[in-house]
Amino acid sequence: MPRKKKAKGKLKLKTHKATSKRFRLTSTGKLMRTKGSKSHLRRRKSKRTKRLLDEMLPVEGSGIRKRVHRLAPYLSKRKAKPSARSGGVSK
Repeated sequence: MPRKKKAKGKLKLKTHKATSKRFRLTSTGKLMRTKGSKSHLRRRKSKRTKRLLDEMLPVEGSGIRKRVHRLAPYLSKRKAKPSARSGGVSK
């Protein structure tokens, strides 16, 4: 059986899925991140605290920004605040 010929050119980079789920790129190109502490032990937190955890914050450090772009090179420009249709919480 003959071997497959290797494709010439650059290889596709794989996206780190956890990174693509945690970060969003706004339409202006700002990188936004989600907050942590949302998964468990939520019963003891106040409603206000839980509501504040839904907000997304802009990524400040250039080193972190570079690392995220390296892990998720095809990070598309998605909404920083997901709509109710896409499964996010509407306000």
